Amino acid sequence: MTTPALLVPALILDAIFGEPNWLWSRLPHPAVLMGKAVGYLDRRLNHGTSKKIKGVGALVALVSGAALLGWVLSFFGPFVEILIAAILLAQRSLCDHVSAVAQGLRQSLADGRFAVSMIVSRDTATMTGPQVARSAIESGAENFSDGLVAPAFWFILAGLPGILIYKITNTADSMIGYKTPRHQDFGWAAARFDDLLNLIPARLSAVLIALVGGQLRHWRAIAADARKHRSPNAGWPEAAMARSIDVSLAGPRSYDGEMQSFPWVNEGGSKSSNAHSIERAVSVLWQAWAVGLFLLVAIVLLF
Repeated sequence: MTTPALLVPALILDAIFGEPNWLWSRLPHPAVLMGKAVGYLDRRLNHGTSKKIKGVGALVALVSGAALLGWVLSFFGPFVEILIAAILLAQRSLCDHVSAVAQGLRQSLADGRFAVSMIVSRDTATMTGPQVARSAIESGAENFSDGLVAPAFWFILAGLPGILIYKITNTADSMIGYKTPRHQDFGWAAARFDDLLNLIPARLSAVLIALVGGQLRHWRAIAADARKHRSPNAGWPEAAMARSIDVSLAGPRSYDGEMQSFPWVNEGGSKSSNAHSIERAVSVLWQAWAVGLFLLVAIVLLF
């Protein structure tokens, strides 16, 4: 079977089952194992001099190990490939986590703040309702690319080695890719390689979101807003989502007790996002998923 044909049932399995607690409460999730590998290299190598070179070495080791593991696992047949791909996709869990923020906001602001604190790294203790909603929507849009489109894209191109290389790189970026004094040099390679791997998927994600949101005609405006983001990739799906549900995203937010000013995305949209806005965003994410699945099936049938 071709990788696009293998991806179709993997996408469906992920959409149905997500990340069942009964399984991952008994077994370590692959993402946890990847995090442990990154943490081990961070502890062992991130000290002394030549941190950037050590960071490159750490990334090479992680990517090589992921590629080798994927190559070995691919010999176990299509069922194993489908199952592993489904585990490494995250559409269902993403939408569940984002929807939980909407449910929390409907109960109280405190519940909304707690739910969004599970999926964002910014300060949440003093967030207003609209800030909570914007954070959830931004996280949903960005992780639609990181958690679904990018791993699916690299699985199509390179099978299990491709999806595992992407996931270990993305895990490394989330752990050591921040420009903090400790990780500015050591995490440089992971952050740059993650940017490269997400370059095409982020824009594909924006196309899917804009397509179902009827916003492809505003692609130039989406591109202009995307370039305002500090990330070369995250701004694309966020900008497409902002226009698709007609809200403003980004704007000022607090990190580590310090308020930071970020430009608004789709500044003319509503700045009063709420639980309903989050639910509209989740609906767009599922519609984009469905369109992507339809296109994939068409490719499999045609080629």
